[in-house]
Amino acid sequence: MAKKVRLALICSEFNPEITGKMLLSAAGHAKKLGAEVKKTVRVPGAYEIPFAAERLLSRKDIDAAVALGAVIKGETKHDEVITVAVCKSLLDISIRRKKPVGLGILGPAITWGQARARMGVYSRRSVEAAIRMAKTKSG
Repeated sequence: MAKKVRLALICSEFNPEITGKMLLSAAGHAKKLGAEVKKTVRVPGAYEIPFAAERLLSRKDIDAAVALGAVIKGETKHDEVITVAVCKSLLDISIRRKKPVGLGILGPAITWGQARARMGVYSRRSVEAAIRMAKTKSG
């Protein structure tokens, strides 16, 4: 029998109307796919997700992480700055730790309506990506 993929779910508390539903969707989908959610961590905002990912992926009992957040477009380009920085950091952490991070962060340049429409799809896809990559035996 194949070993269950052990996941860490990291969820931003910012925009909780969206991220709370994303977390529930991701946890349910992980269970449906046979993965084990070993740890769920809530962080203040998307910017704090990489810090939590670095710590969690250093653990031997975590095979992959899922990053969940919603960076909604405002009047400035702050959403772009945050999203680019977070995504780059998560990619660097994933490569350094040799463990995948499923990217379930909505944005940049996304509206509230777009975020509400996509939150379930993004959370499920990020779980699927993390599980699939954790099972990949390459190199």
